[in-house]
Amino acid sequence: MDAKNHLLRVLMFPWLAHGHIFPYLELAKKLSKKQFYIYFCSTPINLSFINEHLDQNSIELVELHLPTVPDLPPNYHTTKSLPPHLMSTLKTAFDMAELSFSHILRTLNPDLLVYDFIQPWTPTVASSLNITAIHFLTGSAVASDYMYQLCKSPENVVFPSTMHLEEHEDQRMLQLLESTTHGLSNKDRFLEAIDQSNTLVLIKTFREIEDKYIDHLSFITGKEIVPVGPLVQEPTNDGKQSSFIEWLDKKHKSSTVFVSFGSEYYMSREEIEETSHGLELSEVNFIWVIRFPEGENAKLVEVLPQGFMGRIGERGLVVEGWAPQVEILSHPSIGGFVSHCGWSSVMEGIKFGIPIVAMPMHLDQPVNAKLVVEVGVGMEVERDSSGPKTFVRDELAKVIKEVVVDRKGGNPVQRRVREISEKIRKQGEECFDDLVIRLLHLCGKIKAEK
Repeated sequence: MDAKNHLLRVLMFPWLAHGHIFPYLELAKKLSKKQFYIYFCSTPINLSFINEHLDQNSIELVELHLPTVPDLPPNYHTTKSLPPHLMSTLKTAFDMAELSFSHILRTLNPDLLVYDFIQPWTPTVASSLNITAIHFLTGSAVASDYMYQLCKSPENVVFPSTMHLEEHEDQRMLQLLESTTHGLSNKDRFLEAIDQSNTLVLIKTFREIEDKYIDHLSFITGKEIVPVGPLVQEPTNDGKQSSFIEWLDKKHKSSTVFVSFGSEYYMSREEIEETSHGLELSEVNFIWVIRFPEGENAKLVEVLPQGFMGRIGERGLVVEGWAPQVEILSHPSIGGFVSHCGWSSVMEGIKFGIPIVAMPMHLDQPVNAKLVVEVGVGMEVERDSSGPKTFVRDELAKVIKEVVVDRKGGNPVQRRVREISEKIRKQGEECFDDLVIRLLHLCGKIKAEK
């Protein structure tokens, strides 16, 4: 008999964004080392990239083919480098793949389906086939708490803390939640994904930083919220020295900041201008990753201030497109992380004990940034209150210096993030072991009923 028939079989089905795929993949890797056989379903373009990050046979990749849609060739069946104006088209094509996914689910007949929030039709399909489905949230508990309340009653959002968001931040999130694709708003997608989850919801976080938000989210949703830990990739350490690591090796310990705003945010010319001057004024070493949408023929030399590269010299490294974030953040020369506060980036910064300079841009990032400040692992760069709420160079330079430079008597932000990082290291797999027991119990019950 096939060995996988002796294991509990789980189908992982994330949204097509790398910020969702990699938490699902890390969870899949961890489960595959226990008593689970994992199927991982995504589009061919995503699976080709995922395959490069797998070194074991206990994860089986399953292709989901999206229907043919105008202006959306197969290389755009992912959010990575997707032109922003095609995002709704991709969501529509994904929704239209419901029948194809139903066939996959019927063929594999897993013991458990773990699904994402973009596709609330997933648990409906699973239920029709008598397959139990649970939701896995890849965002923070505080952001999920915030969005759930906004969806239910936007006038009465209450945090279990003194945290609050500015009115313009609330309005931007409400606009995002009300945005509709293929007849379904993001609000409905988010609520239905949580409400249809079987008794519990998994979430990528840990109690040391989000204890009260985990409990509050459980209270308002009526679901047991189960943290699965930070799910951060380990550095590859494959013996290959990248040019980034070689450059960092020449810098002093904790002397350099890593600057990145995620794989799906494209900075405006004004944001690039202010960030450039802020980094220059900070007098701190830096690696800065700048991304442009696919098809946009912009060049670094055209978007950076005139003479910038010459003035910073060996102090800075500006790269287009991609850099090995985990390897960079885990390097001893890194002393700060200028981040948009996407949740995976926050988790990586904390895991490696790197203080965060928070520059939230959109989505759940503003509330994540406020959590970073509340927990004491970073500082937020204030926006210009007199203008169009943009970041300004002087404030960025000031916060970088506050976070990175040691002070007499020690730097409290550095001390706090290293303290939490050490707790994560010591706890090891405790959080995850609790999850395994719950899933084994749930899957065992399912098998017995079948």
